[in-house]
Amino acid sequence: MKTYQAKQEEVTRDWYVVDASDRILGRLASGIAYRLRGKHKAIYTPHMDAGDFVIVVNAEKIGLTGKKLTDKIYYRYSGYPGGLRATAAGKMLQEKPEELLRAAVKGMLPKNTLGRAMLKKLKIYAGGDHPHEAQCPRILAL
Repeated sequence: MKTYQAKQEEVTRDWYVVDASDRILGRLASGIAYRLRGKHKAIYTPHMDAGDFVIVVNAEKIGLTGKKLTDKIYYRYSGYPGGLRATAAGKMLQEKPEELLRAAVKGMLPKNTLGRAMLKKLKIYAGGDHPHEAQCPRILAL
């Protein structure tokens, strides 16, 4: 008996909306990464992108537990001497809440071309509105 390998033309991608209000960052990110990879589908194949599109609204209302708002630090490096920048999670949540969630989901996806393609299917919005009504997204309760 052979192992089933899904083909790209057999994959159907659905659209889902997730409301991030009063949700914990890590638990929400793991559920989103699970959907982006397509692990919830019977045709899941590790070497191809079989996941769905995920729209996240109200990203500004995400919660973090403990003292992570002040103690969790996000780093980025420009490549130049002295170019290391550090931002606390609390400041990032105020200024760019989309990037806070995107960084958490990115860390849970494969670190290769496939993971970057999966991350492009994630749409994050700070407020409650999104421009994807034409795709008829379904509400996803994680």
